Amino acid sequence: MAERLGQVARRTRETDIAVTWRLDGAGRAEIATGVPFFDHMLHQIARHGHFDLTVRARGDLEIDAHHTVEDTGITLGQALRRALGDGAGIWRYGSAFVPFDETLAFAAIDVSGRPYLHFDAAFPAQKVGEFDTELVLEFFRALSINAGITLHLKVHYGQNTHHMIEALFKAFARALSDAVALDPRVQGIPSTKGALL
Repeated sequence: MAERLGQVARRTRETDIAVTWRLDGAGRAEIATGVPFFDHMLHQIARHGHFDLTVRARGDLEIDAHHTVEDTGITLGQALRRALGDGAGIWRYGSAFVPFDETLAFAAIDVSGRPYLHFDAAFPAQKVGEFDTELVLEFFRALSINAGITLHLKVHYGQNTHHMIEALFKAFARALSDAVALDPRVQGIPSTKGALL
């Protein structure tokens, strides 16, 4: 079986980002974006999705973290799409509820080739440390569009903003792990159309 690996480098006047995403990994991560809380969340994707993930990002953090976070989402989405290839043999769908203390978050994914994001989360705080919580939506929007996946995310309840965001990232990781898993019962492309990505 060919290694399912996506590597993307993306440079603009605002950011310089390089990503490697190995789908059949062991949860190893090397993350450095210059945004500590965001790094912590990307570690959750690797660890709880059993992916090997390397992210190196430099951005215009002297302005704020928006460009760095959004462009990392773009680059990760492109890497995920490359790693999936044509999607042959994958389970395609995945969903997960993840609790984190008082918080419950949910993610559902269809590796459909049709990018869509439904995001339902109201965070009590505007910042976690120096991280703007509105960037969570920007990250997942960029990732879902560039990966070509349908993604539904919801925080059912919670009080602590850190817990709510981390539960969302963990739920995404678990759902994606199931969606991209290879299943010997799946012959070819898991679609009656005969094509996904």
